[in-house]
Amino acid sequence: MSSIHTDQTLQQQIHELLVNTLPKENGFEPKGKDKALNFRINEGLDSLITLYQSIYQHHPKAEETFEKLIQTLIKFDQERAPEFKALDQSKKTNWFLSNELVGMSLYVDRFCGDLTKLPAKLPYLSELGVNFLHLMPLFESPAGESDGGYAVSNFQKVDSKFGDLSDLKKLRKAMQDQEMSLMLDIVLNHTSHRHEWAQKAKAGDPYYQDFYYMYDNRWIPNEFDTSMPEIFPESSPGNFTYVPECDKWVMTVFHHYQWDLNFMNPAVFVAMLENILFYANLGVDMLRIDAPAFIWKQNGTSSQNLPQAHQLLRLIKQCVKVSAPGMALLGEAIVAPKEIIKYFGTGDYTAKECDFAYNATQMALQWDMLATGDTRVMLAAQHDILQKPLGTSWITYSRCHDDIGLGYEDEKIAQVGRDPYLHRQFLKDYYTGSYPGSPAKGALFSSNSKTGDARISGSLASLCGLEKAIENADQREIDTSIQKFSSCKHILFS
Repeated sequence: MSSIHTDQTLQQQIHELLVNTLPKENGFEPKGKDKALNFRINEGLDSLITLYQSIYQHHPKAEETFEKLIQTLIKFDQERAPEFKALDQSKKTNWFLSNELVGMSLYVDRFCGDLTKLPAKLPYLSELGVNFLHLMPLFESPAGESDGGYAVSNFQKVDSKFGDLSDLKKLRKAMQDQEMSLMLDIVLNHTSHRHEWAQKAKAGDPYYQDFYYMYDNRWIPNEFDTSMPEIFPESSPGNFTYVPECDKWVMTVFHHYQWDLNFMNPAVFVAMLENILFYANLGVDMLRIDAPAFIWKQNGTSSQNLPQAHQLLRLIKQCVKVSAPGMALLGEAIVAPKEIIKYFGTGDYTAKECDFAYNATQMALQWDMLATGDTRVMLAAQHDILQKPLGTSWITYSRCHDDIGLGYEDEKIAQVGRDPYLHRQFLKDYYTGSYPGSPAKGALFSSNSKTGDARISGSLASLCGLEKAIENADQREIDTSIQKFSSCKHILFS
């Protein structure tokens, strides 16, 4: 097929697909059992085409891949269990905006061993008031090269240490009986180098080599490196890794075993959409999109927070609205406040991108406040946070599995008369316990000796001083640390 020419051409092509081709090949019944699906496709078709064209209109296989996209939406809707379709219908518009949602993240193996044991723990979680459960990565990733489960080698196979897919489905049913929502992760930016696509790329298959950013020599990678920052400068410096099996260089922004997916190729988008809808059909209520800021790369830029990344997320949202309208999307964009806001959508797509984002700015500012005993920097940043559009929501939190980045703007620190560089140095010293009198016991993460940047790691209790207070058997400090702990939680619920 030729490249896309006009909206009208593609509209006619999709109309032919829906009316003539699919009814014969796939049993699609636009006026029968698939009437609601057909309505959602036609209702969202203009947006689907516009967003798709904004990214892929010049790709030589754009038209045929768009047809496959439409077929994928239909396939997964037809495979969606009746109980989940009924749940789609019963969920109120923007159900996820309820102020009664109380979430908890946990590692299944550390919490209870495996998926078979988790249903028995649900009543306990309900007693705590938890009605929204985020299970940390469950899908297959290689031991020793898993990045905590974020280096996925099979997006549709539960890692054997947790159980299997049937165990996950049983858990989902038990959660539904407890009126508890489920959130799982999707890693869009990369796969493990042991994923089937990467293995085929290593073996020389050009189709799958185009799933990644692969180059014959260092010329283009060197150009990328001049403007792309290093994510893990200590453990994984640079942004490319040499692959001896095929004598090529592949982009690896995070770790050498995590190969970045090339979303400039529309076939990659459709392949990852299949995984997104697979999770939807497991009954996932909210999908956490990991590291969306990185999903589009462009030479001469930082390859973070680019406009095309937002276009991809908007296209994903439109696709989900067609095939799994009850599932919400969370964008895990841990970036500067003015950039985080954009992940809710802007312009004509305001509140039509990610439904949720982590309020990472407020989280980091809590720790600023606790270290300094001063709320002024936190209050200075509230204007940016309050720009969140109607119909979307923050996830507020004090700690998670990740580190604490001090990514709020220098100007907010300067506004209260502090030197931004020295202030961040103080915070790093305070939370690692090296500042005189600090009660905290944390550690620095991903220190960059070139820039002086670092992030802070540690549990909420340890950073509040509880760990050190218990070690010293200091009851006064134990009480103070618990007060700090409670203050963090009060902020979350305020």
